[in-house]
Amino acid sequence: MSQIEKDLKTDMQKALDHLKAELKALRTGRANSAMLDKVMVEVYGSHLRLKELANITVPEARQILITPFDFSNAHAIKKGIEAANLSVNPMIDGKLIRINIPPMDESIRKQIAKQCKELGEKAKIVMREIRRKFNDLVRKQKADGTLSEDLMKKTEKTIQELTDRFCKDIDTACAEKEKEIMTV
Repeated sequence: MSQIEKDLKTDMQKALDHLKAELKALRTGRANSAMLDKVMVEVYGSHLRLKELANITVPEARQILITPFDFSNAHAIKKGIEAANLSVNPMIDGKLIRINIPPMDESIRKQIAKQCKELGEKAKIVMREIRRKFNDLVRKQKADGTLSEDLMKKTEKTIQELTDRFCKDIDTACAEKEKEIMTV
């Protein structure tokens, strides 16, 4: 396997992993602590991730409990969750912050499924950009004389095969997430 193939696989895998992380954050009918991964909270004069400030647990299918390490940050955490626009309502309950996940109606499910498709399309665009970058690199090496015509054609074919495979992986990941979202 050439260095170009290794770099290509690495770049495409990073893009796929990024998509999977984005999909985890999408809301489904069940409580999922991953939906809070991107929540930023303003405390101590800077923005910190929620998971750096609190312990997050899911004791029931429709509830998330947040236990701040420092209870004086509870109101800032609540504000951060509300600002993240997740369609949930955090409530301070003693030393905990409780988030009840409301059941989703059909229109919300369809809206989130649409977001899922959009994320998949964006990931495919990234894959095509990576393919273009590596095809340009191979053509430049051919023009410089460091790569033969046959090797260039073979490498371009490999690049296209990898692109197709990773795009199929994107479709699979999105289809699984859509199924999870649409399940009542």
